[in-house]
Amino acid sequence: MTAPSSGGADLDTLARVVGRVRGGIEKVIEGKSDVVSSALVVLLAEGHLLIEDVPGVGKTMLSKSLARSIDCTVRRIQFTPDLLPSDVTGVSVFNQDTRQFEFRPGGVFANIVVGDEINRASPKTQSALLECMEERQVTVDNTTYHLEAPFMVIATQNPIEMEGTYALPEAQRDRFMARVSMGYPVESSEIAMLSSHTGSNPLDDLEPVTDASEIRKLIQIVGQVYVSEPVQRYAVALTTATRRTQELALGASPRATLHLVRAAKAHAAIAGRDYVVPDDIHLLSRHVLAHRLLPSVEAAMSGRSTTAILDQIVGNVAVPGVRA
Repeated sequence: MTAPSSGGADLDTLARVVGRVRGGIEKVIEGKSDVVSSALVVLLAEGHLLIEDVPGVGKTMLSKSLARSIDCTVRRIQFTPDLLPSDVTGVSVFNQDTRQFEFRPGGVFANIVVGDEINRASPKTQSALLECMEERQVTVDNTTYHLEAPFMVIATQNPIEMEGTYALPEAQRDRFMARVSMGYPVESSEIAMLSSHTGSNPLDDLEPVTDASEIRKLIQIVGQVYVSEPVQRYAVALTTATRRTQELALGASPRATLHLVRAAKAHAAIAGRDYVVPDDIHLLSRHVLAHRLLPSVEAAMSGRSTTAILDQIVGNVAVPGVRA
């Protein structure tokens, strides 16, 4: 079976646009090209991104710079303990003049939604995002409102050990395609940051380099990337292995398998290929799967992290030697 081509010209267009977006973001975020690449993969795979790390390492700056690089609607939601679900989804308000209820959209009605410190809100408010993240729609008072494509939630959160945080429910974590950590910058990047960030805010100089319409076209190009049966079986083998190990109380869901393949298609397209190879799956497995897993009691007591368990699982699954 031959791989259908998504077109060399299409992939050239995708590479050109992605290069412009990446260049803009990296003017703001110093020395984090791998994290920027992960964010772009999630955008083109129609997923949602969770950025987790300690305060002050640039989580919000990354999400804002990605949003500003695209000429589309952007909304920011600051999650706090007193934030209500209606603040996120919207609310129906009675209009005294017309004697009718009018819907006032909440913060999710945008192409890119930046959710800052999502795990500082109560679980009830966090759950308000479930429907819109999975089905790209919001239901309020028995009326469904569809969200315009592209739609991406970029949420930041502090580690759960930080004061005043709530753990994200399993269903919430499972809706994020990938989780990345910023990490502390290397010394040279931190010195460069002092020069570029102390005089002015680099976000103020960041201009949009593409728009929502072009992003929709790129998403269609990614959708045409070919995934062979051996590569599909490899992705399923990885997620199945997480469900069978005794070290995990909760393995990866079928949604995780779907997200892994979709992310791999975007990764392949950015690399200039119209087909997915096993390395695409392998490279993305930690970002896509680790945040969905829960260690067993025994593994947690022995200090084994889900990332370490996943790395061992991935290392034990045979990689297909057939080109996609």
